[in-house]
Amino acid sequence: MRENKTHILNTLSEFHKISGLPKPEHPLISLVDYGLVQYQTEENQISWIQHFYTIGLKKDIQGKFLYGQQPYDFDEGLIAFVSPGQLVSLSAQKPEIRPSGFLLCIHPDFIWNTSLAKKMKHYDFFGYNVTEALFLSEKEEAVMIGILKNIQHEYHSNIDPYSQQIIISQIELFLSYCERFYGRQFITRKKSSHQLLEKLENILNNYFDSDKVLQEGLPTAQSLADMLSISPNYLGSLLKSLTGQTTQQHIHIKLIEKAKERLSTTELSISEIAYGLGFEYPQSFSKLFKSKTQLSPLEFRRSFN
Repeated sequence: MRENKTHILNTLSEFHKISGLPKPEHPLISLVDYGLVQYQTEENQISWIQHFYTIGLKKDIQGKFLYGQQPYDFDEGLIAFVSPGQLVSLSAQKPEIRPSGFLLCIHPDFIWNTSLAKKMKHYDFFGYNVTEALFLSEKEEAVMIGILKNIQHEYHSNIDPYSQQIIISQIELFLSYCERFYGRQFITRKKSSHQLLEKLENILNNYFDSDKVLQEGLPTAQSLADMLSISPNYLGSLLKSLTGQTTQQHIHIKLIEKAKERLSTTELSISEIAYGLGFEYPQSFSKLFKSKTQLSPLEFRRSFN
């Protein structure tokens, strides 16, 4: 069976071409009417690796949309984010209902040496290993479309020394709204979030109670995210929203909980407990334990007894 080709898209012009669109009016930024996109392939699916940012506000998406190797949940959500260097795969078949919406494409060169260049890496939603698109109310959608139209109007106008900064400001405004709406989404979708948190607790309990901690050492944010099939950034945002703690802090809390259990219910030595919890050096364990409890492991054991 022949594998579909993966296209490498370095420029916005290349993306416009593969999407069956005219050349972009600006080489580094473009607002695409998603209803006009017709992917230029005879395959049922099209895949590419892009070297620019895209922010998609889309409706009536049919078929699978893969970001990396995971499906992006677009059932109800509207906005999705793709960062440079990411693999995107989606259905290239003509849908029964033509999707609508907009796709904002931003080449990294456009934001180079601006305030946005530093901020981009801190927007967690560009790093999500794919879970779900951003949900919007009708009023919120209207606000976001208005900002996108402002961006398009500005690069359609005569370019002057102020054009780039005005567009950058509009993009930053758009992304600030996205941060607000994602923060709300974590709150309003607490049920699924708490289910994920419960799953994380089970993973940590099983990890510390098994030989895995002896073989692989302490769990990391990356390893936990992999076991949950989400990205480290998404896991960190979720924990921050629900518990106010980072992933590392959450791991340490579970670790101290297990240490207290063993200190109070077994006669294992401090070194044996340290090794059993994944520490290569007992001194590192004792230092962490004291920083979290204000007592050394030995002092805790004595005070407990």
